[in-house]
Amino acid sequence: MTVARLKGFRGMGLSRQRPIGVTHWAIWSLPRRVLFLILTVELVAVAAVAASATTAATVGPALFAEGDLLVFAVLAGAGIISTEASLGVERARHRREDGPHIDLSSVWAFAAAALLPGLLACAVVIVISAHLYARSWRKVGVPPYRVVFSVATVLLAVHAAASVLHLVDESTLFSTAIGLVPVVLAVLTYAAVNMFLVVAAIALNGQDRHVPRFVQLLRHGDDAVLEFATLSMGALVAGAMSAFGAYYAVLVLPPLIVLHRTVLVRQLEEAASIDGKTGLLNAAAWHAKAGRELRRAERAQERAAVLVLDLDHFKLVNDRHGHLVGDTVLAAVAAAVRAEVRDDDLVGRFGGEEFVVLLRGVDVDNNRTGAEAVAERIRRRIAALEVEVPGPHGPAVLDQFTVSIGGAVNPPDDLDLARLIACADTAMYEAKHRGRNRVRMGLQPTRDTA
Repeated sequence: MTVARLKGFRGMGLSRQRPIGVTHWAIWSLPRRVLFLILTVELVAVAAVAASATTAATVGPALFAEGDLLVFAVLAGAGIISTEASLGVERARHRREDGPHIDLSSVWAFAAAALLPGLLACAVVIVISAHLYARSWRKVGVPPYRVVFSVATVLLAVHAAASVLHLVDESTLFSTAIGLVPVVLAVLTYAAVNMFLVVAAIALNGQDRHVPRFVQLLRHGDDAVLEFATLSMGALVAGAMSAFGAYYAVLVLPPLIVLHRTVLVRQLEEAASIDGKTGLLNAAAWHAKAGRELRRAERAQERAAVLVLDLDHFKLVNDRHGHLVGDTVLAAVAAAVRAEVRDDDLVGRFGGEEFVVLLRGVDVDNNRTGAEAVAERIRRRIAALEVEVPGPHGPAVLDQFTVSIGGAVNPPDDLDLARLIACADTAMYEAKHRGRNRVRMGLQPTRDTA
């Protein structure tokens, strides 16, 4: 996992014309807490590599067992070949990803941790990462400081995994059922170290309330599954090389290349369902997912609710400040809405300045619903928004935003999405007519009559 493509990182400096000199490096524009973490991780990684080099120098050539250099050459070569075979896919993934990036080179890094002494295992990581940077990351504008940090996290993960594997007799690894236990623990250790450090850097870089929290970042389920799948392939590579010979590593190349392409397809599918300006579901994707969620709610005998939100007088923002500023405001509003609902609630953009939310498991108490309480929190949060935008005389702050919200709640035996949306939309227009900046609820839409 790397932090190679993350919009949340400030001070990236992706322009091709950069000032020359250490003091002008983009890393120095990072928040101090992020800079401290990055430099600390890199120093620890350097110390770990230095310790491996010292051990190699102390023990001498006998440290490298017969065949170690062959294993090193095969792993480094296979990593380079897999990168070359998936070069276009890797670049496309980098351009489309906004979060932690799984580059799939963990296959070779974990195998190196399992089969090679520390110094050679580090060399495998450095060779493959240098080639990745030269052929892919540099082409898509990844700053060197992020590459160095990512490599440092991998080196520490390799050392941690190797430490776990060295706790048992090497003869039991990849050959007995008991030997499977330390291999699994090493996979978990590698993933934990790498993911924790990368996600910590991302979370610490959050400079405002809209940056995802640390725990939320750790809950990227697909990324975690991909990381574990890659490490599992690395364990299989190590087992095959240990049992049958170094050249058996080439057998993992075809499935790894297919995995690269499968990940890109998933990213393309996600991109097709996401609104580019706000990062929320677009209208079509929201309708499809909301329909599925309502069917689940009906089976679970739960109430469900829909909120329809419309920013008040948003046209004035576009007219006075331009559409680019309007897009910035829409993104801030989307983040505010997302922050006030649960992770499994569905938030979408219906177009223009209108948003929609599906809430499951809604409670009704004394004619006041949980959905109404959520809507009020959203309304207050948007009213408190302050959005910094560029101005002719420097940055300016826009505030005093208001939103009109309509909601509708259905009983668990009558979950119809079209009626919910229609009822919530009517309630939203009633909120507009009653003066804006308020919430109106239509608790139960009426059934259509024949």
